[in-house]
Amino acid sequence: MDFREGKGVLQKLSRQGKLMGICATFNRKYLCCNVHVLGSVQNCPFECTYCFLQNYLTDGAMKVVTDVNILMEEVKARVSSEPWRLFRIGTWELGDSLALEQETGQAAALVRGFAEIENAILELKTKSDRVEPLIGLEHRGHTVVSWSLNTEDVIRKEEHRTARLHERLGAMKKVSEAGYLTGLHFDPMIIHDGWQRGYRELVEAVFDLVSPEQIAWISIGSLRFNPEMKKLIENNYPDTDITSAEMVLGDDNKIRYVKPLRVEMYRFLHGELKRFITKDNLVYLCMERWDMWERVLGWRPDSIGHLDYVFAESMHRRFGIMSTPPERELYEEASAPAA
Repeated sequence: MDFREGKGVLQKLSRQGKLMGICATFNRKYLCCNVHVLGSVQNCPFECTYCFLQNYLTDGAMKVVTDVNILMEEVKARVSSEPWRLFRIGTWELGDSLALEQETGQAAALVRGFAEIENAILELKTKSDRVEPLIGLEHRGHTVVSWSLNTEDVIRKEEHRTARLHERLGAMKKVSEAGYLTGLHFDPMIIHDGWQRGYRELVEAVFDLVSPEQIAWISIGSLRFNPEMKKLIENNYPDTDITSAEMVLGDDNKIRYVKPLRVEMYRFLHGELKRFITKDNLVYLCMERWDMWERVLGWRPDSIGHLDYVFAESMHRRFGIMSTPPERELYEEASAPAA
């Protein structure tokens, strides 16, 4: 069963091996945010032309771990081993956190579980508008509901079967009104005709509905994929032209836009964001080198451990997550390369 055929098959599992780990894109040659992932969802009903799962999955069936007690036992064992650390844990690495929520109820159960953990934040990331099961839950500020956001043109041409922009934003407003923190992921930015206008209108639409005070973090990234994916994308989605831009191979074996174009895109979007956000809002680049941070954001963390600490410090200072302030030295030591 391939990646596409599997989108019509949902398998509910009680357990599937060890499920918690570090985001698979972690690479010490790039500035990674050290987010943890929970492999509780695999594949999704959406069809994004750039999705890496079409190259990654050998069994394309949609899979969801339904025994949330097992998931929470693994999470609690891991986070209790480092009680000083704030763990950011997402369920989105191999699928969409909410696309199958009405069929499974997994996310709602995880929200209840994470509400009881002092040093962990659950991130539910989606391209859907399926948030109704989350409304009314006691989350205690320990769940961030995030959206992958793109222009109307990109959603229409490249993100098939996902919620349209106005639907995502309407859902974002609902969870914000329910007291959830929200995350914004402008990733992958994709070059297309009128991209400046599109991303400007996107930012304006977001902040017309959501206050920057309720935004936990904002990421910016651009289109990237493994070399072997180019032919897969062209075969699976012959109408797309996303592989035709000038791109280069990075040290992480991913093809991405040439650096001058990435700088231009990131600076433009960051400039639009600065019209609405404050200095307290945490903005970061996804899978970029240290020099890109300096050229786009005007600063850079000193290390991966430092960036992990920056997230923890921001969440503690702004939202009171964890009772004691984080200590940078502990994050630095924990993220240092093994000798």
